[in-house]
Amino acid sequence: MSDFEIYLSLGFEHITNLKAYDHILFVIALCAIYRLKDWKKVALLVTAFTIGHSITLALATLNLITYSTKLIELLIPITIVLTCIINFFHKSAERSSDVDKPSFFRYPVAMAFGLIHGMGFSNYLRSLLGKEESIWQPLLAFNVGLELGQLIIVVIVLIISSLMLDILKIKKHNWNMILSGIILGVALTLIRDAEFWG
Repeated sequence: MSDFEIYLSLGFEHITNLKAYDHILFVIALCAIYRLKDWKKVALLVTAFTIGHSITLALATLNLITYSTKLIELLIPITIVLTCIINFFHKSAERSSDVDKPSFFRYPVAMAFGLIHGMGFSNYLRSLLGKEESIWQPLLAFNVGLELGQLIIVVIVLIISSLMLDILKIKKHNWNMILSGIILGVALTLIRDAEFWG
């Protein structure tokens, strides 16, 4: 296995590892207002998030920015809470044939929140790099792995949402409230338990 494949695998495993469920919760929250037919919108949203976390992942791994780890670990669940609150104000088109236009501001918000998550990813990556002579290839591979993991999470969430909406006939607004509400509750627990307060 090449170094690229190793770091790609590590990036994929990091985002899909249940121990890193704060990042998983954020990706699920991003998807909560969508159904499977909205995959293009979700792809753009996840790309905005990826651009954000790619920037700070690179800057932090190269030691070009410094930050408090405890603060970042607090800010990550705050981004989840804010995303859920934004979801609560989303007006869904109840019929699958209706056009559902999420607010454009969701894209820059996802990118901004990605900046915070990138700093969270960088701690793990820096611990892996050790004495690598060049970090560019591992950085790229790790980022690609993260993106692949995110896309798998997105596909699973969209399939589950479509089953709930199209087969179980749950109203889209209600499903958004249920999913976002559960995620919000978990994120508030993460905020309460953050080491930042210690």
